[in-house]
Amino acid sequence: MPERRTVALVTLGCARNEVDSEELAGRLEADGWQLVEDAEAADVAVVNTCGFVEAAKKDSVDALLEANDLKAQGRTQAVVAVGCMAERYGKELAEALPEADGVLGFDDYADISDRLQTILGGGIHASHTPRDRRKLLPISPAERQDSAVALPGHAQEPAAAPADLPDGLAPASGPRAPLRRRLGTSPVASVKLASGCDRRCSFCAIPSFRGSFISRRPSDVLQETRWLAGQGVKEIMLVSENNTSYGKDLGDIRLLETLLPELAEVDGIERVRVSYLQPAEMRPGLIDVLTSTLKVAPYFDLSFQHSAPGVLRAMRRFGDTDRFLGLLEQIRAKAPEAGVRSNFIVGFPGESEADVAELERFLTGARLDAIGVFGYSDEDGTEAAGYEGKLPEEEVAERLARVSRLAEELVSQRADERVGETVEVLVESVDEEEGAVGRAAHQAPETDGQILFTSGADLTPGRMVVAKVVGTEGVDLVAEPLHLIEEAGR
Repeated sequence: MPERRTVALVTLGCARNEVDSEELAGRLEADGWQLVEDAEAADVAVVNTCGFVEAAKKDSVDALLEANDLKAQGRTQAVVAVGCMAERYGKELAEALPEADGVLGFDDYADISDRLQTILGGGIHASHTPRDRRKLLPISPAERQDSAVALPGHAQEPAAAPADLPDGLAPASGPRAPLRRRLGTSPVASVKLASGCDRRCSFCAIPSFRGSFISRRPSDVLQETRWLAGQGVKEIMLVSENNTSYGKDLGDIRLLETLLPELAEVDGIERVRVSYLQPAEMRPGLIDVLTSTLKVAPYFDLSFQHSAPGVLRAMRRFGDTDRFLGLLEQIRAKAPEAGVRSNFIVGFPGESEADVAELERFLTGARLDAIGVFGYSDEDGTEAAGYEGKLPEEEVAERLARVSRLAEELVSQRADERVGETVEVLVESVDEEEGAVGRAAHQAPETDGQILFTSGADLTPGRMVVAKVVGTEGVDLVAEPLHLIEEAGR
């Protein structure tokens, strides 16, 4: 019997990319590949790249170069780029980075095993040719569900998938259910709710390489959640480019309000979290479900981006400071403890000092738990790249530093406000040196602060704990564990 070939997946970027990597891992393992953690121990290193902003692209290129260095140092024989940067640039990336032995697009995912076998065997697979993926699906959302377009994270099961899958591999029993293999042991896992985006924000290139919006069917989301619960997952985070649009192509824009309680009832799941919400698409019914459903986190990851009306219009977005503050008032009237985070762009073309002051007014009044601030830079193929009124780089940098300082001060103040609160915390890790660390309902993995326990006694990863916040360390909260949720009779 020939020795099983080994593959390592290196994932960069957002939680959506992590889900895509686990789909690739599932497909490869189902076809006989052995998954290993370290690229230096693999025959093939597959780098799942991010193509969103310049810093992420640089990280992706660096990861590809590092993997290439391993070819000279160890047993790694091939380096392959997949993911958003590979999809977005394709042949251009291959020409600029000859160190990569292959550049594969989303259309290659269903046949990833064959592609890697070809590359590893010395064959040549033509590099991906980029195209505007918005044009691959019908304009009408209602006509998209039956389209045979590659959708990472909810692609069709390969026809040749084996009947008996390895232990720990997600069963693919539906027409759109992917094979999936977990690549970590965290009690938190992301579940893809949809792919693509129909919004046309002038600064964002994501729709061009991720495509138009298309929802996964509720039955597939539920099936994957049940499987993850069986793998020990306690919290699922629903991800997509825009979760507030979920269901519009299935004939029910309020489908998320129906799905969330069903997900919360899955045995073993202790928390359901929703990310990527558009303020302009928030509706009272969704706020009600997010703030009143047991096991659904009252957590609002709202994509404000700015609050000055003129800047928002130039971004092709909607709203203003007072409207956004009103939305936050509605949320906190339902759940005063609700967590809210958002990202903002400063230095957008045409942004004035008055616009920055308006953004600062919003930030000061919003009481956000987490704030991401980014300086504007042109993105290939976006409308804003052709705008007049570009600010000098040094001015963008100055505004970025200024608003970032304010943001850091404000989130620390918001953390201080939570001292004395009783919170339910999912324990994520326990370390002899660092102690026990977890996250409350208002804290999402990777992007927000965390809970630092005063004591790790009897705490293990995956347990839900009631704790009292007794202090802060910047955006992080220090909490004293009171009792396990199971002991409280839930």
